Amino acid sequence: MDDIGKLFEETFGTVWTGHVRSPLRVCPLGAHVDHQGGLVTGMAVDQYVDLVYVADDEGFVRVQSMDFPDEDYFRVGEVPGMLPGFWGNYLRGAALSLSRFHKLRHGISGVVRGRLPMGGLSSSAAVTTAYLLALCDVNEIPCSKEELIQYSHWVEKEYIGLKNGILDQASNVLSRDGFLMSMDCESGAWELVPKGSGMDEFEVVIVNSGFNKALIGTDYNNRVDECKIAASVLQELAHGKVSAYSEARLRSIAPADWEAHADEVPGRFGRRARHFFTEIDRVRRGVEAWKRGDLAEFGRLMNESGESSVHQYECGCPELTTIFDVMKTCPGIHGARFSGAGYRGCCIGLADPSARGELEKRLAAVYPVRHPQFADKYRVHFCKTADGARLERSARSGCNA
Repeated sequence: MDDIGKLFEETFGTVWTGHVRSPLRVCPLGAHVDHQGGLVTGMAVDQYVDLVYVADDEGFVRVQSMDFPDEDYFRVGEVPGMLPGFWGNYLRGAALSLSRFHKLRHGISGVVRGRLPMGGLSSSAAVTTAYLLALCDVNEIPCSKEELIQYSHWVEKEYIGLKNGILDQASNVLSRDGFLMSMDCESGAWELVPKGSGMDEFEVVIVNSGFNKALIGTDYNNRVDECKIAASVLQELAHGKVSAYSEARLRSIAPADWEAHADEVPGRFGRRARHFFTEIDRVRRGVEAWKRGDLAEFGRLMNESGESSVHQYECGCPELTTIFDVMKTCPGIHGARFSGAGYRGCCIGLADPSARGELEKRLAAVYPVRHPQFADKYRVHFCKTADGARLERSARSGCNA
């Protein structure tokens, strides 16, 4: 914390009193289904967004980033509009999200820092949660984990304009070291699944492609719309009527109706639906494999999920596909798949610790040759699972939370 503390003192002329630590996350199974009310899994990793701060009792918010230029500065009651591509949008969105339910009287002066190139690891959810926890702290607002997830999701969906589900926020908030977070995005029910006795030691491997860009402007929102159209088509085929488009989701389709009419759903809409229903099945089987401690089966399902993301959901980019192809055939890598939306950023996998050298060697032999523009930008990280976002130290009480 020395570097972030030093910048804080240089910027604000005092020492920080509050600290939030918010982890990045991976989703081993449950890709691209949260926005359709599907079943998902997630786990936090020991790479974090850190936010140190003090309360501003005059109601100003001033935050400096160690990862991006410029700072953001505004009053909690006069939040500026969104600026395309600006890192401070998540700070602004957090203040607006809380203001919908609470009167904010106090702001923060803070410095925020991330640990990894973050594309595909839900850094947006991690940093939004950090801002929300800090603002709740200085305004003495009690906030349950479920409320925190909803506040954070509102920022991404309503303020930023991304049609995502709650997987990212749930993994960021609910995760626990050594457990698999499993959630039903339709009901909101979730559980922390303990790993089976005798499960082999593993690491979470993250391979960053070096290709990082915002999801706005990709096909992400188009894929969500295609899933909704697929749901409407299946409703018409199975029941002769269609619900309002805004309410159409694949989770509302009975598996029996999908099986009866799968071949009648045209083109890409059928492929999106096929990914949804097969991914739901993979999540169910994966949770059972995790409970048994069967990493081999869990990893095999991850590889299947990755293949379905490529061929049925049709996301990805050449860089990620190269990494995935290397990872899924590397000895000691139990399973791999794209992380996040799959349009840039990372591939993730579960790995035997002994596989480090072999994976790095295989990637070095292939990736720079196929993608020379990223030869000096791609990175391989080996991580452990971690607890979810937390207030490490309260700015109000001065005590560890």
